[in-house]
Amino acid sequence: MIRISSKSGEYDVKHDFNIASPFNRAAIEFPERNALLVGSDPFTYKALKQKVQACACCLQPVLSHGRIGILASRSTEACIGILATSWAGGTYVPIGLKLPKDRLIELFEMLKLDALIVDKAGEKLLAADVTAAAPDTILAPGEHRGDFRLIKGSPVLATDAGTDEPVKVGAKHTAYIEFTSGTTGKPKGVMVSAGAVASYLKAMETWYDFGPEDRAAETCDITFDLSVHNMLSTWKAGGALHIMRPLDMIAPARFVRAHQITTWLAVPSVVAMTRKTGGLSPDSMPSLRISLFCGEPLPVATAEDWVKAAPNSIVDNIYGPTEATIACLRQTWTVEGRQTGSRAIVAIGEPYPGMEAEIVGPDGQPVENGDAGEIALAGAQLADGYFQQPELTAARFPARNGKRWYLTGDRGYRDEDGIFHHLGRLDNQIKLHGHRVELEEIDTRLRKAAGTDMAVAVAWPVSDGVAEGLVGFYSASQHDSQQIRDYLRSVLPPHMIPARIEAIETMPLNANGKIDRNALSRRLEAEQVELEQAS
Repeated sequence: MIRISSKSGEYDVKHDFNIASPFNRAAIEFPERNALLVGSDPFTYKALKQKVQACACCLQPVLSHGRIGILASRSTEACIGILATSWAGGTYVPIGLKLPKDRLIELFEMLKLDALIVDKAGEKLLAADVTAAAPDTILAPGEHRGDFRLIKGSPVLATDAGTDEPVKVGAKHTAYIEFTSGTTGKPKGVMVSAGAVASYLKAMETWYDFGPEDRAAETCDITFDLSVHNMLSTWKAGGALHIMRPLDMIAPARFVRAHQITTWLAVPSVVAMTRKTGGLSPDSMPSLRISLFCGEPLPVATAEDWVKAAPNSIVDNIYGPTEATIACLRQTWTVEGRQTGSRAIVAIGEPYPGMEAEIVGPDGQPVENGDAGEIALAGAQLADGYFQQPELTAARFPARNGKRWYLTGDRGYRDEDGIFHHLGRLDNQIKLHGHRVELEEIDTRLRKAAGTDMAVAVAWPVSDGVAEGLVGFYSASQHDSQQIRDYLRSVLPPHMIPARIEAIETMPLNANGKIDRNALSRRLEAEQVELEQAS
């Protein structure tokens, strides 16, 4: 049995999987070090722990179903709420600020939350009907930073009893429920266990020596599971987490320099923003030593530019869906970097310790190396399934030869060296005029033609679920649409060239920082409605 000694006694690591416990151990060992910074206002580990314990005291008496909603973005209240929920032995459920009112109400009714924690932005969303559907207990920002006040419910007797340390939980305890972005119809809540999180953090320690001197940037909203990495890997090591506010995201390189950030995890689209602001110049981010990219394909050009801008940093492309706890394959980028065929993106590499990956065909059986198929995952990081959706869980997490797998919906192949490559989403493969078309392949050519990562193809129009054409969008480019079209004609067959290629000032991104195809489709729909009304 592994035990870690501290000033307040010993912690049984083997049997305690509470995701707040590593934070508590760091707070005991490094009480005066900065744990959280929002702007120029720091919280030391000691001060943050006190706020977490106070919030946990309010949550423990109301825990019944065990689920606490966090309606917030990157904020002090969100971090405290997540740690306090975990500290009290609960399951935290991040809820996005951009959700429409009806979706919020639907989530509240489905989840049966014991309490809701909101930051200032979240509190503004609490219209009368939303508040009525919300749980009986709502905590909102108090008078002092990091404090909370009760805005719904009856005061409960908050006691310090049992909150000196996080409640011990087992590996099967649900640490959080993450609703996948872009869900249509009934939301899909991915249930991730504390054991899966522990396996992920342990795997990351195989390659990365996170420590108390590190300063990490929080680039993601709490509804994106990359935020779990940023929070927990930093606090487990005793490092400082620097929250990036919306304005900081416009010029991330400037933020890195200003705060001497040492570790970085973000989606590649963020780098495109840096290019747009002219901030990704050689040697512009010398403080970085660990740079990770995840969440969407990493263009080779982006990796090369980042290496030049952060010469002291390793650059790794990590891959994994929410259903496999943040990431579960890894590929390091080097001068002789491994890339995926003609797509000019970095390979996704090999599985983490404790994880397996295979490429399977339509029959669910493995295919030969080099053949394309669906990426399937197995191992300790797999989620437990989807909240209250047993049929979907059974379909996406099938058992084969006694082993549980997750079918990702991603296309890929494994090369002869055992390296995995990503070929896009299965659901982004469309049939256009009898031809099978992979939208990511067009995206790759559009990016190269436009000289920017901010380029994407959208199937449009779509009639009765069948694509009838293509539209290309790009931004932050020095090339015009005719130049781009001329290049595409030289590398793509006619049926893969968008009928319309449009430059837009700002590319829409979703809450996770990815290009939002759905927003572009809605833009086209709105334009069509205007044309019909005008005629």
